[in-house]
Amino acid sequence: MSRSRLAVLLLVVVAVAAAGFGVWWWFFCAPPVENVTLTAVAFTDLPGWQASDLSGALAAFRRSCAGHIAGEWRSACDTASGTRDARSFFEGNFTPYAIGPSGGLVTGYYEPLLNGSRTRHGPYQTPVYGLPGDLVSIDLGQFRPEWRGETISGRLVGHSVAPYPARAEIDARPPAKTRVLFYGDDPVSVFYLHIQGSGRVWLDDGSMLRVTYAGQNGHPYTAIGRVLIARGALSRETVSMQSIRAWLMAHPGEARPVMESDASFVFFKEAPIGDAALGPEGSAGVVLTPRASIAVDPKFHPFGTPVFIAGGGIANLFIAQDTGGAIKGAVRADIFFGFGAGAESAAGTMKARAYFYVLYPKGAAPKLPT
Repeated sequence: MSRSRLAVLLLVVVAVAAAGFGVWWWFFCAPPVENVTLTAVAFTDLPGWQASDLSGALAAFRRSCAGHIAGEWRSACDTASGTRDARSFFEGNFTPYAIGPSGGLVTGYYEPLLNGSRTRHGPYQTPVYGLPGDLVSIDLGQFRPEWRGETISGRLVGHSVAPYPARAEIDARPPAKTRVLFYGDDPVSVFYLHIQGSGRVWLDDGSMLRVTYAGQNGHPYTAIGRVLIARGALSRETVSMQSIRAWLMAHPGEARPVMESDASFVFFKEAPIGDAALGPEGSAGVVLTPRASIAVDPKFHPFGTPVFIAGGGIANLFIAQDTGGAIKGAVRADIFFGFGAGAESAAGTMKARAYFYVLYPKGAAPKLPT
């Protein structure tokens, strides 16, 4: 995009934000802020704290420290670089706060493996796209503090920004001048790649690549599990990542319209695999640590924040290093389980009610929205 067109876009955004009316209202109106309460507690009040293995969280926290953490967090980061005892580190440098007034939801995600080809042939028919040249994303937090963590995406049409096409339209009419990174051999696997936000791909030439999130069309995410429940195809008791995939595979004639009920569409970029034991970079720009990194709502939890989650068979400390379209609120998290079949199985069945405890550096005042 030229500088002049970008300047026009930003002027449009600022003008609309100032006016506060028109068809843009649904772009700019953030969901209501929860009535969040924070109560300082002792580490002994955290269910399962003493038995939890904190080594993964310490490693993940160090990775966040290598990124953008500064200010009142810097002292804890300096201490983390030289400590070997994770428990004494967190207990000596942080104060835990119980997030109320009630518990929240914890789910899981993973890094899938797909089969692909650089060229379209045989079973390789489903395209995975790079970032379109006409897609623009706007960080609303740069314009109003109360919009921190909110973004909108669309496309520039003349001097205006219009909504980007939804999934069904993109499937029918691919974006112009958009690079295809690879073609997948299974549309259901490609759909799951969109949900997870990153993945690894075995290409038919024998090489492997990683693709990670580059952008999204701006439409809200719709969980197709809810769609299948509403249709009577699955029940609330049986719905899971695995049961949804099984239904889609068993009903190929109905799978596409069901998947297209989720208007959200993700675009990707290629990235190095690096350490195969670790995940891709999350939204914080830090590589994810399996079973120690979580996706959160950054409006409530700044990236790098330690969060202890207890309930539903979980009792562990995680570091906020990613986000996602379905992750909204102070007591909502998505655990990154890593790569491979085991990670997929764990993530697909992870759905639990749990209590959240956020750790802040000693002497620092919590800054959640009120």
